Amino acid sequence: MRRPVLPFAAAALAVAALATTPALAQASGVTLPPSGDNQRAKVVQQMGLVEVSIEYSSPDVHAPDGSDRHGKIWGDLVPFGLADLGYGPCGKECPWRGGANENTVFAVDHDVEIQGKKLPAGRYGLHFIPGPEEWTVIFSKRSTDWGSFFYDPKEDALRVPAKPHKNPYREWLSYEFTDRQLDRATVELQWEDLALPFEIRVPDMIDLYVANLRRELRTGSAFTHAAWLNAARFCLERKVNLPEAETWAEQAVRDAFVGRRTFEALTLLADLQSANGKGDAATKTMAEAIASTTAGPFDIHSYGRRLMRDGKPKEALAVFQLNAKRHPDEWPVQVGLARGYSAVGDLKQALVHARIALKQAPDEVNRKSLEKAVETLSQGKPWS
Repeated sequence: MRRPVLPFAAAALAVAALATTPALAQASGVTLPPSGDNQRAKVVQQMGLVEVSIEYSSPDVHAPDGSDRHGKIWGDLVPFGLADLGYGPCGKECPWRGGANENTVFAVDHDVEIQGKKLPAGRYGLHFIPGPEEWTVIFSKRSTDWGSFFYDPKEDALRVPAKPHKNPYREWLSYEFTDRQLDRATVELQWEDLALPFEIRVPDMIDLYVANLRRELRTGSAFTHAAWLNAARFCLERKVNLPEAETWAEQAVRDAFVGRRTFEALTLLADLQSANGKGDAATKTMAEAIASTTAGPFDIHSYGRRLMRDGKPKEALAVFQLNAKRHPDEWPVQVGLARGYSAVGDLKQALVHARIALKQAPDEVNRKSLEKAVETLSQGKPWS
């Protein structure tokens, strides 16, 4: 008995489908190799808390019969513009599926921006309209179709332009994330001698992290000192959610269960109080931090250096003097005194401490720096 010929099998092979039809793969009722030997592939990328994935079937430049199609992919096997696939409701104006066999599927679990335009979270059929100079990237709300035969522009969720560029040869069509940042990534379609990049961005990534911190601080993490401390520091470093971050720092310091009055925790609380316009409270908390037995010589020295950067040399010198009283002869106490006295104009006293510090220098880098300091102060010039 003669088997019937499926009317769209030829079109599937000829026009960017790069494979036979699903019916040919399913007719046996068993699992066989993928149509046209176009292996399934999936690439997944995290952008902070957001996950993006692209699932596709990957054709190669050499045809299943071994013939070399190098130089015949773009504008030929994959036509420029919309194509006539010869089957299905898409008709004569069909885009390319960006791979072989079933839809290439772009999935993202949070709202993002593609090339600056909004795309809601979801699963999308990824299609393209190639061109010599510019392409159109299409995200269709349908992601379960076979090829582009059933593509309908009314089902588009988004269309964006993208520009291709020459690329080192790739035998297998691949999607690769070529730039990966906390709140954005660039993905490229790469095949033969061409790559097509487009950018994915999460515009509210920091807000997502803050919301996640709130959630985690109601879980088992809430019973650890570090969780409150790190959540508060995250907000301070990014200058977001500062009032709530201050309450988190208070928890890390004052709470009967997880609170610890350490130099680190108290300093963080003081910084958040200052950021929230509570100068007097910040001064009081910082005094408590300096007085803490957990404040080591480097901690106090660093605070003095910060006061100098803030244009408060007298306050800085007082901190350096306190460090000398608390940690006599420990590194880098003498360095702080040299800087502090120099900053208030007492170069003679600064030179005394610079010479002592030079004898204590723990390594070559500090030794050379202090030799320069001694030379500068000996000439009657301030050392900053």
